[in-house]
Amino acid sequence: MLKQTEGSHAVAEAVALCRPEVICAYPITPQTHIVEGLGELVKSGQLQNCEYINVESEFAALSVAIGASAAGARAYTATSSQGLLFMAEAVYNASGLGLPIVMTLGNRAIGAPINIWNDHSDAMALRDAGWIQLFAETNQEAVDLHIQAFRLAEILSCPVMVCVDGFILTHAVERIDVPEQAEVDAFLPAYEPIQVLDPKDPVSIGAMVGPEAFMEVRYLEHHKQMRALDLIPELAAEFKAMFGRESGGLVRPYRLEDAETVVVAMGSVNGTIKDVIDDRRAEGDKVGALSICSFRPFPLEEVRAHLLGVRRIVVLEKSLAVGLGGVLASHVRMALRGRAQLVYTLIAGLGGRPILKKSLSAFLSKVETEPHADVHFLDLKNDVVERELVRASQQRRSGPTAENVLKHIGSPMAGLV
Repeated sequence: MLKQTEGSHAVAEAVALCRPEVICAYPITPQTHIVEGLGELVKSGQLQNCEYINVESEFAALSVAIGASAAGARAYTATSSQGLLFMAEAVYNASGLGLPIVMTLGNRAIGAPINIWNDHSDAMALRDAGWIQLFAETNQEAVDLHIQAFRLAEILSCPVMVCVDGFILTHAVERIDVPEQAEVDAFLPAYEPIQVLDPKDPVSIGAMVGPEAFMEVRYLEHHKQMRALDLIPELAAEFKAMFGRESGGLVRPYRLEDAETVVVAMGSVNGTIKDVIDDRRAEGDKVGALSICSFRPFPLEEVRAHLLGVRRIVVLEKSLAVGLGGVLASHVRMALRGRAQLVYTLIAGLGGRPILKKSLSAFLSKVETEPHADVHFLDLKNDVVERELVRASQQRRSGPTAENVLKHIGSPMAGLV
């Protein structure tokens, strides 16, 4: 059904159509509207046979979801940013126990300083926790990925995190096709857990494992993700056949025919990238784009296949691996190991800074015409950085960096830091 709705509300409707039996809710911007929407659906009776549990923290939210999933219930929760970090121990436990929990991550920057706007720092912080991570490019895809996520999680008995850009997607109101219940039921069968706690057949889960078996347990966790490399495109193809649109998959190429320069990125920024590609193609520039939907597991072979022969690759990162540069870029370089191809890391959009078409286009012009550093920060205010470096070198008590920077640029938030 086509409707004009907010991204978060559409995600809430999609999750409800998957018939979760336990929803664990703790609000944190920008995912709050999702769990609020689900609460309204439970209260109104539109979502039945579901226990909606308000908890006291993000750690509790995932802990309750773990207990519910272990008891054989289809479980769901959502979080963002600092909330994901607070539940970090439970994030590892969910995957280590092989529980098919689905969680929405409303991507948001991590402090300090405090920032509620979008980037991918939270997802990158827990990228190796054993969860499948799928990144939505649009709100329509966010809806579709949740339906696929429950199916994927339950086939593998492995948790899945659907990453949705905070505010850019979660709070955007647009036309979205929300499926009918019968359609989702046809795609997502009733939940039959692979493992379940049963008083009639008691077992322990999460027991102590020593050096003699820990590596094997971790390997089997890794094996599930390798299986997902085949399952993710299979489910995407099945979804397209049933619902009539493409969503999900491992990667999505855009205008890669004869491309000499390719921009690689994840999430909603791909919309801006495609506009830039179209503009530059109209001027005769041989450019293309590759959107990564599945970050975990990372599709090394697919990335390599699409980028072979490309002269230069620009990896646009919405996170910063401090002291290194880019996380996604390091994965792309791994995919191209043994190949002499230029890979540039472009850090952009940190803390919600706009990624402008003119800035991205100007950077592409630079890397195509002159040598460039491996790591570049798009629209970095170099004068602000230099001023703070000078201050720190000249004053023993130079003061807090965030407040100094805000004062220098005349931000109205300076007094709040």
